Amino acid sequence: MALSPPKFFVEDRQVPLDATSDPPALFDGTTRLYISYTCPFAQRVWITRNLKGLQDEIKLVPIDLSNRPAWLKEKVNPANKVPALEHNGKITGESLDLIKYVDSNFDGPSLYPEDSAKREFGEELLKYVDETFVKTVFGSFKGDPVKETASAFDHVENALKKFDDGPFFLGELSLVY
Repeated sequence: MALSPPKFFVEDRQVPLDATSDPPALFDGTTRLYISYTCPFAQRVWITRNLKGLQDEIKLVPIDLSNRPAWLKEKVNPANKVPALEHNGKITGESLDLIKYVDSNFDGPSLYPEDSAKREFGEELLKYVDETFVKTVFGSFKGDPVKETASAFDHVENALKKFDDGPFFLGELSLVY
């Protein structure tokens, strides 16, 4: 018997908008999350949206990054990147800011643990991943990835061991996953 995926993973995937696509009607009261299905930074905001059960409140707008519509830069995000969130008459970018924004400004279960030590460690780990880990990994592609990333991966592996009360970084499912 095959298991069904959890509800937060079941979603009709729309065809990504490209250079030939018209923009959605901006600032019409609809909350939109502009993503690319293949962008890991957009994926973490998409996952946050789904874990909080916000599929009906936050509409996905997938973008084809290999053939970006000009309106993405002109009307949505001057940096011409995803993710971007259109909410309450403004558009915000940067995935870490967005996962925190979605968690604190929308209904659904909090994705931060109540334990203050776990919450603080989670903040530190998110900052480390954004400021150090990603740059180290991407930068290593120009040299010796195994040698240049060893300490970064060791840091993350040690973080997994800090709380042993569950299978996730902070023991329980959280923004840190």
